Amino acid sequence: MTQQTTAPGMASTLKSLDTEECIDIWFYRPIGYRWALLFRRLGVSPNAITIMAIFIGIAAGVCFYYTSLTVNVVGMLLLIWANSYDSADGQLARMTGQKSPLGRVLDGFCGDVWFFTIYVAICLRLMPEWGLWIWLLAIVTGSYHSKQAAMADYYRNIHLLFLKGRAGSELSHSQAVAESYHRMTWRGDFVYKLFEMFYLRYTRGQERSTPRFQEMMDVIRHDYADEAPEWFRTAFRTRSLPLMKYTNMLSFNTRVIALFVSLLIDAPWLYFAFELTVLNAMLIYMVRTHERFCAQFTMQLKEASR
Repeated sequence: MTQQTTAPGMASTLKSLDTEECIDIWFYRPIGYRWALLFRRLGVSPNAITIMAIFIGIAAGVCFYYTSLTVNVVGMLLLIWANSYDSADGQLARMTGQKSPLGRVLDGFCGDVWFFTIYVAICLRLMPEWGLWIWLLAIVTGSYHSKQAAMADYYRNIHLLFLKGRAGSELSHSQAVAESYHRMTWRGDFVYKLFEMFYLRYTRGQERSTPRFQEMMDVIRHDYADEAPEWFRTAFRTRSLPLMKYTNMLSFNTRVIALFVSLLIDAPWLYFAFELTVLNAMLIYMVRTHERFCAQFTMQLKEASR
């Protein structure tokens, strides 16, 4: 049978069971898989699916401006639909091999646009009661939201690097991203260079937050010719695996459950409070734990290379 008529199994479209959340495995991934099969037959590209997801997510966010519970529920269903597309784009990319740096940037941009719209809708909804203070709360919360999502993505891809190797991870090094950025020209590659500029800032931000991990990677690059020894890969995955549940909770499902609950009880400001308290506590624990065992592994790698 040809590649076009042979449907790959759903398992082949997953990144890794280590990094998948239960809600994704049992709900979003099966739905996304079926969307991916349909879009593959229709010849729709992963990036086109991402763009559709962006607009559906924007529509969902707009629904949260209204105090009508019915309209809010419509928004919740739209956001679930958008996230099923967000799942489908990555599954289709892995199914067909249509992976690209632009696709990864678009995928990250997708979630940013959704939550920007949601934040604005909530602020406009609460302005009569809160005044301009709700905007200040949203700005502070949004800055932490970005940090939470960025670090969750970073740690997930670090785990995948030592599980599947470079082919199975989207981990980027700012030096390589910078070289790619400088090779492009504004005249000939305006859109790609613009995305690369934002992605370079994004990657550098992740690296600034992980000095002990960067030190460990420098040892691997210089003392091990950029090839981590197998004993280290196994040991690192063992220490990293318990943190994967936090990367998942800091991504989409947990925060959306909190959002939906806050809307159902007509207190959307509680969603901001949840991000600032519960999710920030998770972020701090995750970063400190990861940095601590990276420092320990750095010492072990140095000793083993002597």
